[in-house]
Amino acid sequence: MTDVLAPDAPRLARAAELLSKGELVSFPTETVYGLGGDARNSHAVAAIYAAKGRPSFNPLIAHLPDLAAAEEIAVFDDRARTIAARFWPGPLTLVLPLRRDAGISDLVTAGLDTIAIRVPAHPVAQALLHAFGGPVAAPSANPSGKVSPTTACHVIQGLSGRIAAVVDGGSCRVGVESTILSLNPPMLLRPGGLTAEALEEALGQPLPTGGDANKPNAPGQMTSHYAPGAPVRLMATAREPGEVWIGFGPDCAGADLNFSPAGDTTEAAAHLFSALRAADRIAIETGARRIAVAPVPETGLGRAINDRLRRAAAPRP
Repeated sequence: MTDVLAPDAPRLARAAELLSKGELVSFPTETVYGLGGDARNSHAVAAIYAAKGRPSFNPLIAHLPDLAAAEEIAVFDDRARTIAARFWPGPLTLVLPLRRDAGISDLVTAGLDTIAIRVPAHPVAQALLHAFGGPVAAPSANPSGKVSPTTACHVIQGLSGRIAAVVDGGSCRVGVESTILSLNPPMLLRPGGLTAEALEEALGQPLPTGGDANKPNAPGQMTSHYAPGAPVRLMATAREPGEVWIGFGPDCAGADLNFSPAGDTTEAAAHLFSALRAADRIAIETGARRIAVAPVPETGLGRAINDRLRRAAAPRP
């Protein structure tokens, strides 16, 4: 049985207690809901992989309450501190060298000598991390490869009975996972809730894209990921027979759903995963064989949206 906890002080203390005992607790961030476990406890981290059905070579993000806590487990140079000071707390994950004495389970880093770390901005996440007092490994709280959760209800739908609790902090504001940045040299490993343009402006240089689906050095690099049950067709300017059509913008009359009728990529990002879930339900109810998705511009948060959609549409393993 998975408990649903209100985000008040007594329930957050209960959630922190569960984490300290090696249990798994889902909690909201501004991006999506995370599935948290003590990053120093290999049994807890193994339980994350088991609950999600996630390949053990795929690294996890360690969540910390602030920069000072992050510096206890990762090595920061001046550039990393500058970027962290500008964008934390927020939807940015940094991949940095792991401190040898950090006490982080090897399962979190997938055996790499680097670690992905983040300081989330969501007040419930902040309160839980402060109450727990340690690093929390937390991928998205959904079965591996499936649509990420942006509400506590989504978490229950995918993981009920597999985890101890979920803290219900309402809907996630951003709606797509964090941007992942490596700094030696600067490289965008995953587009996400912080735009590449903002990072390029802060770094004073363009950001090349990196990552390897066969040997991930950060989360979210698997070729097939974020997938609904039905196959996905991209760049769909109209519905074909047997499809559920998700539009974008005002020129999609007749679409079953629309990421953003106004054509706003920020609004679309917030609705991305909930729209994919809704389209999947419509496909089941109507017998549709496929989900079709309208084009989304490759600018701002559109880059992160299209990254998730391409992975959702990729051939299934």
